[in-house]
Amino acid sequence: MFSGAQISLYPMTGDFVGVIMSALGALDPYRDQLRIETDDISTLLVGPPEVLFPAMRDLFVATAASGIHCVLSAAISRGCPGEPDDAICASPQLNGPREPIEQRKDAAFAAIAGAPHTGSTIAAQFSLYVMGEGDHMDEIYGCIDFVKRSGVFDRSKNFCTRLGGDAGPVFAALEAAFCKFGPPEGHVTIDLTVSANSPTPR
Repeated sequence: MFSGAQISLYPMTGDFVGVIMSALGALDPYRDQLRIETDDISTLLVGPPEVLFPAMRDLFVATAASGIHCVLSAAISRGCPGEPDDAICASPQLNGPREPIEQRKDAAFAAIAGAPHTGSTIAAQFSLYVMGEGDHMDEIYGCIDFVKRSGVFDRSKNFCTRLGGDAGPVFAALEAAFCKFGPPEGHVTIDLTVSANSPTPR
């Protein structure tokens, strides 16, 4: 299995380099559990979902703590047939047979209930793609039902779903969407945009 994310961070300030460099310390607790590669467009984080999503959460929360408007854009993928297996990505969430979808929803709700609260309010929009044929739409509809009852659902939008609330439960919901829907060894992707401190009124 291969799982990871290509992320780009955008602080809306002239001192964007300083804000990003200050926020990078939030990744320190995760560095021995992730493979991290950076170029001039994005940073690749490779590792298991239970490390990947908290790392993205903490990086974004550290950036948002500056008080300036900031955005995180991420392309998140697991099980891509074009990527080699990587031992660092081994995860108990992606092993074994697929449980019935209602049982997976219950596990997803429990993950949100147990998520830490960060004190950082964020907005996010995401699209889930379960690749393949067969019951992939059943998996997507199951995820939509979960998200609408997750406590962080804001509204449906064209091509995506908007979430809002504390960063802890929001990222927990995203991790659950990524792990609990679609075959454990299947190819699943998420297109994600997260925003904080936006000056745009709702």
